[in-house]
Amino acid sequence: MAAGRAIVAAVAAVDRQFHRPGPPARRRWKEGGEDHALGRSRGGPSTKIHAVVDQDGLPVRLHITPGRASDKTAGPALLDALPPGTVVADSGYDSLALVERVAARGGQAHIPTQSRVRQQRTVPPDLSRRRNLIERFFCKIKQFRRIATRFEKHAANFLAAVALASARLWLRSIESAP
Repeated sequence: MAAGRAIVAAVAAVDRQFHRPGPPARRRWKEGGEDHALGRSRGGPSTKIHAVVDQDGLPVRLHITPGRASDKTAGPALLDALPPGTVVADSGYDSLALVERVAARGGQAHIPTQSRVRQQRTVPPDLSRRRNLIERFFCKIKQFRRIATRFEKHAANFLAAVALASARLWLRSIESAP
């Protein structure tokens, strides 16, 4: 090697897209837009299904939100189009504004308060047992593999799949009725 010549070594580019796959540089998580209704949680991307069921446990209204969204935000969207009546909900929907909204429309809201609220509301035990109807609805709807694993990418398609599964539940109840 001649004296005075520099040795040039090839240095690989240290750019993320060549190093390993990962999230985009400007955003922490890769999420869908509003049309995906995906939210990031500890378990990964998720979607919440909100539903209103009748006295037989059959769905009347459906709504989906990203998994990290609060249940309180979906309450008004579910109840506004329904006639006034008795509302029995989970403590996730505990909001004084929602209770007052139901009362202003002429209905009664039986929503248990969350543990951090100072003034606790009580729910009669017979009405509290009726919340089991919604739990049974979700157990039935999760039997559909397309719903349980969320095959659809867009929120509109996923909501349509949930609506189709709900229609099958309605058809089963009509067929079994005497």
